[in-house]
Amino acid sequence: MTDTPENLRYTAEHEWVDAAVVPGRIRFGITDFAQAALGDIVYVSLPEVGSTVSAGTTIGEIESTKSVSDLYAPVSGTVVARNAALESSPDLINSDPYGEGWMVEVEPTSGDPTDGLLDAVAYRAITASA
Repeated sequence: MTDTPENLRYTAEHEWVDAAVVPGRIRFGITDFAQAALGDIVYVSLPEVGSTVSAGTTIGEIESTKSVSDLYAPVSGTVVARNAALESSPDLINSDPYGEGWMVEVEPTSGDPTDGLLDAVAYRAITASA
């Protein structure tokens, strides 16, 4: 069974979103379910700081020993930080997907960026059928 923290929001594409880490920013990464399905992560391609991203679009790639998967933006906005530690240690995503394995921080364009995202119960329902 995978970990699905109650305080986060989720996408159907297996990204988690945390709006509480830095005020005015959204931090996100891939879920425990996603990293377990991918296996050992060996490389991550992330968007550059200053890039504009749109919710639901591909913004990077995650390469594992099994496959290469797209990383999707869960919210629209401007990239204000990326986890540089993943360049030399992409395995942080496997060992701590909700902590040291975070990927990107975005300053949302407007409104509540978590509107339309799944809560933990809804995300667990998706992964239970997978």
